[in-house]
Amino acid sequence: MSKGNGYISDLKKEFKGYNSKKLSQDVMAGLTVAAVALPLALAFAVSSGAPAAAGLITAILGGILMSSFSGGYYQISGPTGTMAGVLLVLVAEYGMQGIFITGLLAGIFLVIAGVLHLGNLTSYIPMPVVTGFTSGIAIMIALGQIDNLFGVTSVGNSLVEKILSYGHLGFSPDYLTLGIGIAVTAFIVVFPKKIGAIIPPSLLGLILATAASIHFGWDVATVGEIPQTLLPDARLKLSEIPWREMNHFIAPAMSIAMLSMIESLLCGASAGHMVGVKLKNDTELISKGVGNIVVPFFGGIPATAALARTSMAIKSGCQTRITGVVHGIGLLIAMLVLAPVMSKIPLSALSGVLLVTTYNMNDWDSIKSFFDGKFKGAISKYFVTMLATIIFDLTIAIAAGVVLSLCLLVAKLSKLEIAYDPVNMERLGEENQELMVRYSKTMVVYISGAMIFSNTDSLDEIPPHLEGYDTLLFSLRGVSELDISSGQALYETVETMQKQGVDIMFCGVNEKVHVMMQRTKITDLVGEDSFYWSAVHALGQLHPRNDMLHEEE
Repeated sequence: MSKGNGYISDLKKEFKGYNSKKLSQDVMAGLTVAAVALPLALAFAVSSGAPAAAGLITAILGGILMSSFSGGYYQISGPTGTMAGVLLVLVAEYGMQGIFITGLLAGIFLVIAGVLHLGNLTSYIPMPVVTGFTSGIAIMIALGQIDNLFGVTSVGNSLVEKILSYGHLGFSPDYLTLGIGIAVTAFIVVFPKKIGAIIPPSLLGLILATAASIHFGWDVATVGEIPQTLLPDARLKLSEIPWREMNHFIAPAMSIAMLSMIESLLCGASAGHMVGVKLKNDTELISKGVGNIVVPFFGGIPATAALARTSMAIKSGCQTRITGVVHGIGLLIAMLVLAPVMSKIPLSALSGVLLVTTYNMNDWDSIKSFFDGKFKGAISKYFVTMLATIIFDLTIAIAAGVVLSLCLLVAKLSKLEIAYDPVNMERLGEENQELMVRYSKTMVVYISGAMIFSNTDSLDEIPPHLEGYDTLLFSLRGVSELDISSGQALYETVETMQKQGVDIMFCGVNEKVHVMMQRTKITDLVGEDSFYWSAVHALGQLHPRNDMLHEEE
């Protein structure tokens, strides 16, 4: 899509040989995903502070529109847990009209990102940062369910304000409401996995909880009215857009666009490995942008690709993007036919679904690997990003994680490994005592790491190790980088040792480092004939017979 007719050619390849068998597979996969998506669409909308209908509309349009133009036929889009966590704060601050405007701007930003070929930016975000961000969002969603789960009321714009408000508002749980939430949670957790592959436990749990609530006439908070239309009263209208105040929504729109980009591309990368078809990143961004531009005008909230639903589509036999479209149409039929019943779903039942979802959102395998391997850097990135997500917002969290990662990287690169190895001719197969005495005054210094401005002081430790030696071989095979600061420091070190009568040679220097040594005049100082492919060749130059032997090898 971003490359002219690339989208059309991809469609032709995707539907080549398409037949009734593949169509039936797409239809069955789409209906299966719709069954999984229905409770999640309702739950994620309610958890973000939006009407349940907004989640359904988002899932419907996400399935039909975003799937049609996606960069990967397997991608299933709609409201997600991570997006709900971000929207929770924004809905409280800006209201639904503010969310509609923010979603519209985010869509525009995503289209621009796709057109500018920015689809690979997420590869620069370290995995522990993404993991920490996801865990932070999961915690926010879980804490945001306190009201619905316990049947209490809080006030405030931020999550912290809401929790603190219990101090003066009081905290008196409704035990019937709490019981419903706990029962649904337990039902989903203990539900047999084999049966769960056929009937989504979250959907079955909501059906049972709603049926019991209706049958026994329980007085608990419910989802409320769900309009049986794609054009509800609460939607974005061009005449109501406050054009002069749009600048207030730029920052949150960039956060939502960044989140949609990260989640969609990571989802596509994972799903692409599952099916062996690589995601077209730029096309995917444009599809998400177009979708998020359209959705607000129908009363929907920002959407992104959803890994759980995408994985379900693949496992259910998804053949083409028809699966996503069928999933959207299935949800549309459910809304038009079942809206009166869905309006009576207890909110605490949705909270139960979300509690299980927030647990599953965490990448537990990665988190476990951080601690099992005692990766201090990864652990610090994880916790910093997670806490920043909870306390601040997505943009600050990602920035904090990336900045910390860069600082740790610089610190790691600053550690220059220097090893000293006096030449032992016995290891080269030499038994001549005269040669062994001659080479006994030769030292090989192995340097590994990037020689940059932050570790130039490491070179100062070399001269003291050379007392009693008259020949020095620098082995730089492990040096990947040499900047001007280290180049100047190395020049001064070599110059000092030459004045002390030490012969200097360099071995295993890669082309990039060699060029920097030329530019910093080190080659002028020692001469181009002092550079060798290896220490063995350099020693061969010191002793012609030895060199001849190695040349023959």
